[in-house]
Amino acid sequence: MTTSRRAGRRQALFLLYQWDLTGQPLASLFGEEPDGFARSLAEAVAARAEALDARISAASPEWPADRLGTLERNVLRIGIYELEEETVPTEVAINEAVVLAKRYASEDAARLVNGILGTVARELALARGGA
Repeated sequence: MTTSRRAGRRQALFLLYQWDLTGQPLASLFGEEPDGFARSLAEAVAARAEALDARISAASPEWPADRLGTLERNVLRIGIYELEEETVPTEVAINEAVVLAKRYASEDAARLVNGILGTVARELALARGGA
């Protein structure tokens, strides 16, 4: 089944949320076979969770990864992964993460996600030689 990338991100978020809460292997959480995009995104993010959490904590010392709610942490992991991999334009990665945070968490969570991803995006742009 082919879904939109937005739906795929949502599916990946739900898988990562369950994985993060239960500690079970990601593959064991697939009730039915997820969309290919969702599966590959969830697997890539889970494989790099520790590094992604370190980046969250560095970008937001007041709200390190281990202090965030499970949902917010996984929204940020997806957003940072997409920023680092440049799989979508920066604005799309940030917007999609903010939409997920607004829909499944809160306005406050969406503002926090926007701020942290904005910081990470600026750091990445500087590291890549941009402005």
